[in-house]
Amino acid sequence: MANVNVGEKAPDFTLKNQDNEDVTLSALRGKPVVLVFYPLDFSGICTTELCAIRDDDSAFAEAGAVVLGISRDSRHTHKAFIEANGIKHDLLADMKGEVARLYGSWNEEMAFSERLTVVIAPDGTIVYTVHNPAGNARDHHEALDALRGMAHA
Repeated sequence: MANVNVGEKAPDFTLKNQDNEDVTLSALRGKPVVLVFYPLDFSGICTTELCAIRDDDSAFAEAGAVVLGISRDSRHTHKAFIEANGIKHDLLADMKGEVARLYGSWNEEMAFSERLTVVIAPDGTIVYTVHNPAGNARDHHEALDALRGMAHA
């Protein structure tokens, strides 16, 4: 079960992206943010999910959203995954699972994050979450619907 709930402020964090740059959630205030926690790069369902988001990149861009993928993989693995699959958004290295634990998606037994999507409003408030076990894919269209709902609120 996720440690974060709709209506709460999203916990802040800083992680390295695929280019070894710090990405800090609070520095993105003023824009909607979509956090996509997932188990592992180059695994079947994860690749399918992240490529589906890539294929809908224009819909996320129209909503003004910053999409951040987060897994326990290293920045080097993220870089290779991005290059192999044409991923357009940053992937963040949470190698010890600290941010996944903060958000309640860390699976201690498997030593990776379960699937958690968190949509965060420009003011830092969580407006949508979905948390699935590792083997259950998510539909990113629900996150897009949450983004569109913010635009019409």
